[in-house]
Amino acid sequence: MTDNETATVYLHGFSPTEQARLMKQARIAESTIFSSIDFTGARRLLEVGSGVGAQTEILLRRFPGLHATCVDLSEAQLKAAGAHLGGMSWLGSRYELRQADATDLPFEPRSFDAAFLCWVLEHVPSPARVLSEVRRVLAPGSPVYITEVMNSSFLLDPYSPNVWRYWMAFNDFQYDSGGDPFVGAKLGNLLLAGGYRDVTTEIKTFHFDNREPARRKIMIAFWEELLLSAADNLLDAGKVTPDIVEGMRQEMKQVQNDPNAVFFYAFVQARALAF
Repeated sequence: MTDNETATVYLHGFSPTEQARLMKQARIAESTIFSSIDFTGARRLLEVGSGVGAQTEILLRRFPGLHATCVDLSEAQLKAAGAHLGGMSWLGSRYELRQADATDLPFEPRSFDAAFLCWVLEHVPSPARVLSEVRRVLAPGSPVYITEVMNSSFLLDPYSPNVWRYWMAFNDFQYDSGGDPFVGAKLGNLLLAGGYRDVTTEIKTFHFDNREPARRKIMIAFWEELLLSAADNLLDAGKVTPDIVEGMRQEMKQVQNDPNAVFFYAFVQARALAF
């Protein structure tokens, strides 16, 4: 399948600039995302929505006993992942890249003893179907970790009206395209309905103020990149105007340089075991 056959319009696109942003995002968020993840003892990991391989690299570095089977619908992302991971000789043959639909995985039942999904379910029209397929290919008792967005949590101070208008359009576009920018809060229900057990959730946060001004500046600059990655789609869909995009950029720069700026964003990480 090609990128055009995806069930939803991918908000951020597949440009080399976006692929580089995903690499940066993985590095910036690594310590927060992985602080509670433990795949000790697992050997055969399924990574759904592996994208450019940024999280794959982290998983294999942190858990030397893992072999990762990485699935993604996008040929462009898998090509980028192959180039990224192929340049790391220390990975050897510890990963496999497969083009596949997450709602119809090409694997036998009980093929894996762990699963990892990060920033994936927000982009699919049926998270329940994805989780059902993941459970089908997991051995009983296998852990799954899912990290997902909760976009209503975003706060930027000083108040920036164009950033707020843009953010609302950003979420509207994703929702109208079949995704869910608030799926993080629903992970508990989705996992229970999908036949998983021992379901737990944890709220993770990026909260930067005057206690960490350097990290605050890095995060706000990165967030501007994240917002701009959707600009072409939002403009084409008539969700924003060029003036809003330019106003958003100016406000992000102003907040980045404000001596009392506050950045806050919360997301949800769930852990469960397959029956």
